[in-house]
Amino acid sequence: MERSNGTLMVEFILLGFSDIPNFQRLLFGIFLIIYMSILLGNGLLIVITKTNPTLQTPMYFFLGNFSFLEICYTSVILPRMLMDLWTQKGNIPFLSCAVQTCFFFILGVAECLLLAVMAYDRYVAICKPLYYPLIMNHKVCVQLVVASWITGIPVLVGLTYEIFSLNFCASNKLNHIFCDAPPLLEVACGNTYGKELSIHVAALLFITIPFLLILTSYVKIITTILKLPSTSGKAKAFSTCSSHLMVVGLFYGSGSIVYLRPKSNQSAKSDKVFSLVYTTVTPVFNPLIYSLRNKDVIDALKKLLPK
Repeated sequence: MERSNGTLMVEFILLGFSDIPNFQRLLFGIFLIIYMSILLGNGLLIVITKTNPTLQTPMYFFLGNFSFLEICYTSVILPRMLMDLWTQKGNIPFLSCAVQTCFFFILGVAECLLLAVMAYDRYVAICKPLYYPLIMNHKVCVQLVVASWITGIPVLVGLTYEIFSLNFCASNKLNHIFCDAPPLLEVACGNTYGKELSIHVAALLFITIPFLLILTSYVKIITTILKLPSTSGKAKAFSTCSSHLMVVGLFYGSGSIVYLRPKSNQSAKSDKVFSLVYTTVTPVFNPLIYSLRNKDVIDALKKLLPK
């Protein structure tokens, strides 16, 4: 990519938390603990959903895959951010920035789609319990997971190419903690309206539509639950869905604020905060939410971990 003066753009500078230089090492320690917690917590969920005989059901199959996706998703962002905090330098080569953006897009979309698949699983389990083993057989579950991973790849690779084919002549400094579309468009020169429109269309397809599918599933789930005669039956049905709803709320809430709201001059700092929510906070709380609110997972952890 060339600047207007003909010099080659070879790297970007991620500003990250450079506005608070005295807290760089403290933030390094905090985010290192967060990353280790993500690896440990989600890793434990993967192990117990694969090895415990009582958890060999579609719901826990999807949960194990979701935990693996969380590890991959945060590993695209946090190791690089930790290095920048430790060295107090945010230099990232042009190609590395493009690769990070592409994988961030692909894994983020996979997470949205997998959350929709998990909502569909709960819908079938509660609204069509007699047909559940037939509909959600192992082959279908594998196909749904694979589809979640690969559906967005062609579109998102193309979108990444479009973004990085822009001329970056304003500056090579990105006021963000990782390479993402909004800060990249801010430093691009020329007319970026078409690229911004492409990003909003992709967000509509891969964020809004899965969210509407989740919403539709839970409207039907809640309607079915309210018709149940026993209070204990209602409580049990709600408990199987509440964990998933909490994760959906954290992830979609913060992600939608960053990608679907109008641009403003004051959005950069808040974008960093909301980006931290869906890249670090949600993956940290995912194992806690599913462990503390799920008796089967707690029992499996007790069997796995030494007394």
